[in-house]
Amino acid sequence: MMQIPILFEDGEALVIDKPSGLPIERPRRGGACLEDHFEHLKLGFQRAPVPVHRIDTDTSGCLLLAFDRETASALGKALMGGEVAKDYLTVCRGWPAELSWRVDHDLDGGPGKPVKKPAVTDFQRLATGELSVPVGEFSSSRYALLRCQPQTGRFRQIRRHLKHLSHHMIGDTSHGDGRHNRIFRMQGVHRMLLHAERLRFPHPDGGSVDVSAPLDREFQKALDLFGWQVDDA
Repeated sequence: MMQIPILFEDGEALVIDKPSGLPIERPRRGGACLEDHFEHLKLGFQRAPVPVHRIDTDTSGCLLLAFDRETASALGKALMGGEVAKDYLTVCRGWPAELSWRVDHDLDGGPGKPVKKPAVTDFQRLATGELSVPVGEFSSSRYALLRCQPQTGRFRQIRRHLKHLSHHMIGDTSHGDGRHNRIFRMQGVHRMLLHAERLRFPHPDGGSVDVSAPLDREFQKALDLFGWQVDDA
């Protein structure tokens, strides 16, 4: 069983660095999931943790958990109240024109949940780059490194907002662009490029917690294609 890095732990709250490709809950078709690791975590902490929020299976990085219902409830209320700040890194196709912008575009709740609700994401363009690989009518392919701050928590919000902008997320097989996904696979990058980089939340006992998760090897490989460096948020 893989070792999951622990970024913060104090007996009440826990932040782990979830690997890309590991679902939080067991898929209907079976297979490994984060829950398989809870008993292992319980051995070290006496109590099995429960997730306070969700990130997609193919997203890596900061995931907040709690060891008891009271802490989970308090952190959940902070999350719903907008007191939890989340920063994500991603790579998209194309070069967005602005250095920073906000997308305010309502989204439904996913399959079986057709009602649209407000969805807001802030974006910053950190870097741009180009690969000498033709795509469509263009002789090369352009990409951008983005930092994203979702202000709401809708189903696949960042991925769907980027699709709405036609700056599809690289590696996203549901809402992305298959041509550009193939270009990155040819370069040895096979994962969806979305990483929960940083998490800031109020601790139920007072004070605040600020945690960051490093990029994994495959995400870093994507950045190395362009010589990009990530500055602190």
